[in-house]
Amino acid sequence: MIRVGVIGYGYWGPVVARNFQTADGCQLAAVCDNSPAALERALKTYPGIQAARDPMEIVRSPQIDAVAVITPVWTHFEFAKAALENGKHVFVEKPFTSTAAQAEELIELAAARNLRIMVDHTFLFTGAVQKIRQLVDEDVLGRLYYYDSSRVNLGLFQHDVNVVWDLAPHDLAIMDYLLGAEPQAVAATGQSHLNGLEDMAYITVYFKDRMLAHINVNWLSPVKVRTTLIGGEKKMVVWNDLEADEKVKVYDKGVKITNGQGVYDLLVSYRSGDMWAPRVEQSEALKAEAKYFVECIEKNQTPFNDGHAGLRVVRILEAACQSLKQRGAPVELNGRVEPQMAVAAAGGAR
Repeated sequence: MIRVGVIGYGYWGPVVARNFQTADGCQLAAVCDNSPAALERALKTYPGIQAARDPMEIVRSPQIDAVAVITPVWTHFEFAKAALENGKHVFVEKPFTSTAAQAEELIELAAARNLRIMVDHTFLFTGAVQKIRQLVDEDVLGRLYYYDSSRVNLGLFQHDVNVVWDLAPHDLAIMDYLLGAEPQAVAATGQSHLNGLEDMAYITVYFKDRMLAHINVNWLSPVKVRTTLIGGEKKMVVWNDLEADEKVKVYDKGVKITNGQGVYDLLVSYRSGDMWAPRVEQSEALKAEAKYFVECIEKNQTPFNDGHAGLRVVRILEAACQSLKQRGAPVELNGRVEPQMAVAAAGGAR
């Protein structure tokens, strides 16, 4: 039985706690939060658990096997490091850390102590992303051309990070999981209108072989949009996460160019075939993720959403913020990227 302690019982913490409590082979053993009201809610829901206001009570407890860090990102490194140093496996809310250097240190620490790190990239466990991954793996789409995603809505404004660090980790983690390609450079433009932190941004990620990814994140949209387009040589995919049914649609559409004898003899033909919506599992993603975390601990396996996956996302976030400060100038990822997290001086709980 894996006994889990949750640090942070604000917005996402209760959802994480519930899924660990109901996961097979797992028990919610403790909850930590600096709010007495939050702890009161936790004890009312889970009588008998350990309740603490000091995170060190959780990470040092011999009754805890794993710690879930569900706190503002600027605290992730401190709590995760303390947990690893005390022999605990760690489950960390996205984004993994504030800097790539912090992520690298946690990865090395976990490896030295044979402990598991899992970064909470919840969308990777949705039926939609799993189905798209299957289409990619089975070469249904063919050579990929682009990944284009929009994640916009009105709010929720954060006071400790900008919109890139708040919303883009979802899409960057999905992109990393689906494409399986190493990005070469990042360019980003954006603007702040209300609290000094960028509330809208456009991120472009460059890959080899002319593949391109574009991500639009925005806290100032009048409507909520959660749409991803993936273009391939053979087929194209549209994923609308707000659709109740048929979230994923596959289009047999494309373009073919044949060369003539001269530069003006290029022949363009368009393919417009059928559209179909494959069956997508509707189970709760976090439930599957919690179960997978427990299995990885029990079987001593490395999860696919491990610290390295979290590090890859953090590197792109840092490069994007560096590019923001340079008004969209591309930042190479094969060199050293200066830590560029947009964090307010006084972070708040999320």
